[in-house]
Amino acid sequence: MLLAVDRSKFVDIDVAWEWWIALLAIIAVLLLVDLLVVHKESHEVRTKEAAIESAVWISIGLAFGLVVWWGFGGGAAGEYYSGYLIEKSLSVDNVFVWALILSYFAVPPKYQHRVLFWGIFGALVMRAVFIFAGVALIEKFDWVLYVFGAFLLFTALKLVFSEDEHVDPSKSRFLKLVHKVVPLTDQMDGQKLFTKVSGKRLATPLFAVLLLVEATDVLFAVDSVPAVLAVSHEQFIVFASNAFAILGLRALYFLLADMHARFSYLQEGLAIILAFVGVKMLIHTWYHIPTWLSLTVIAIVLLASIGFSLKQSDQADTIEIPAE
Repeated sequence: MLLAVDRSKFVDIDVAWEWWIALLAIIAVLLLVDLLVVHKESHEVRTKEAAIESAVWISIGLAFGLVVWWGFGGGAAGEYYSGYLIEKSLSVDNVFVWALILSYFAVPPKYQHRVLFWGIFGALVMRAVFIFAGVALIEKFDWVLYVFGAFLLFTALKLVFSEDEHVDPSKSRFLKLVHKVVPLTDQMDGQKLFTKVSGKRLATPLFAVLLLVEATDVLFAVDSVPAVLAVSHEQFIVFASNAFAILGLRALYFLLADMHARFSYLQEGLAIILAFVGVKMLIHTWYHIPTWLSLTVIAIVLLASIGFSLKQSDQADTIEIPAE
C-alpha cells in the first residue's frame, strides 16, 4: 500500500473568493489591453517590439509573485515562482511548434499575433480544467502523484534518447479530422476565422491554425501541469503561475521563433527539469525537496542550457572556412 501524501510539506492557504475575482480581473484587463490597445491594428511584430513586450510580461509575472508573498507569505510565493519558472521553461518548445504550424499555413506575419491571442485565451481555459482536475485527483487519490512522477521521468528519458522529431502539420490526424468536420477554404480573409465564399460560410486557414495551436497546447499541458503540481497543490497558486507564464508566450514566440537552431541544449535542459520534478514526486513521501531548492535547481538548469546553447552557437558562427 502506498504511503499517503503529507500535505503539510506544501503551503496550505485559505484563498478567499475575492482573490480569484482579482486574479481573473487582472488577466482579463491584460488581455483586453493587449488586444484593443497594443495590437489594435494588425502589424508584423518586430524583434525589438517582441523583446520589450517579453520584458513587460515577465515583469508582470514576477510582480504578481510579490503580491502572493504579501497576501500569503514567502512559502506561497516560493511555490508560485517555482511553478512560473517550470511553466515558462517547458513552454519554449511550444513556441517552436507554433512556428512550424504558422509556417506550414503561410500565415502572414501581421496576422500571427491575432490567431495566437485566441490560442492563448483557449489555453488559459484548458489549463484551468487540467489544474482543477489534477488537484482534485491528488486530493482523492494519493497514488496519482506517483503516476505523474513516473510519467514525467518517462517524458524526460524520451527527450534525451529519442531523435529530434520534426512536427509535420500535414500529417496531423487532428487536422484531417477538422477538414472532415468543418468546411474550410484555402483563402485567407484578413484576420477573420470565418468568411463567406459563394454565399457559404466557411472557416479560413486561420481557424485551422487556431485549432492546431489549441491541440498542441493540450499535449504540452499533459507534461507541464503535473510538473507544476510537484511544487504546489494550491489551485490558486498553480493557476496563477501557469496563467502569467502563458500570457507572455506570444511575445516570446516573436522573439524566439527563428532561433530554434541556436538552442541546441534546450531539450537536454528541459529533460533534466522534468526528471527532477518527476523524482521530487516519486520520493515526496520519504523526503520533501524544499521549495527554495526546487526553484534554485530549475533556474540553474534553465540558465545553463540557454548559456551553453548560445555559447556553442556563437562558436559555430565564428568558425571560418579555410581558404583553398
